[in-house]
Amino acid sequence: MYNHDKTDNSMIMFFNAAGVVAAYVLLALSLYKSVDVPLATKGFWGIGILLLTLSLVNFVKYRFDNQQRIDRINRIEEVKNEKILEDYVGDTFGPDRKDG
Repeated sequence: MYNHDKTDNSMIMFFNAAGVVAAYVLLALSLYKSVDVPLATKGFWGIGILLLTLSLVNFVKYRFDNQQRIDRINRIEEVKNEKILEDYVGDTFGPDRKDG
């Protein structure tokens, strides 16, 4: 029923994950190398960035889950409408119909 062929999504996800890791490494390096910023401020920035990342991951997940829910409901409605049409057409033009 469903086609489980491997798509290009894995390569795109790998590329995006590598970009995120590179961004974190460069950010950590810049925080480590900045001597004018106190350690407490560096920690505050680091915690803020981690919480922002967590929020963005959750936001994307909930958006994706909501879209899947909407797609599932639409598919159920389509199947229900097809069944209603099939029953109606079968009753109207079926072999059991008697002309009056």
